[in-house]
Amino acid sequence: MARARKEPRQTSATRRRGAELEKAILQAAAEVLKESGVPALTMDEVARRAGTNKNALYRRWPNRVALGVAAYRRLATTETVPPDTGSLRGDTLEMLRRANSTWSSPYGEILRGLIAAAGSTPELLTELRDPAAESAHEAAWLTMLGRAVARGEAAPEALHPRVAYAPMALLRHEYVMLGVPTVPDAVLAEIVDEVFLPLVRGRGPRGGTSASRGPHQS
Repeated sequence: MARARKEPRQTSATRRRGAELEKAILQAAAEVLKESGVPALTMDEVARRAGTNKNALYRRWPNRVALGVAAYRRLATTETVPPDTGSLRGDTLEMLRRANSTWSSPYGEILRGLIAAAGSTPELLTELRDPAAESAHEAAWLTMLGRAVARGEAAPEALHPRVAYAPMALLRHEYVMLGVPTVPDAVLAEIVDEVFLPLVRGRGPRGGTSASRGPHQS
């Protein structure tokens, strides 16, 4: 009696195509980033974990940094719901603490490593930005400023995107320009008390100082 022909065994690499394979590759790259950081991210290691070959990676990403950027975009999550502590000072400090916690976490370390690896490649640096997340973040800051205006802590002229972005720009400067692993809480308070609140209070009619300090300020 003739033996039944045995069908060739399908591997995970041969079964997956298109979006499914890409998802597996990005998941493998994200695992490497979380476990060992940017220096350990190689095409060989990601291909091994994803159960595929390097050609499948190179067809989608030209190098390991481009792959790392794509994987990071899947990892990055930012809380954008604005706090409501009852005062602009409290809200601003809480938002800075959230960002500080994220940027000093392993995810922040991954981001800094990718920025360094991307070097002067503007398209990769641009891909690290998430326009949707940035828009939601800006909206959160404007919501906080709007509440401050309604409470009488700030004049309507303070409700401006560049004013809203100032605290985050100063915090980002501590990481990008100074290279600190985390920013002390005292520095966050200094950003709020010495820069942001005076800026908001100075945004009165005709650039004057008519903005109220509000019921929570002395």
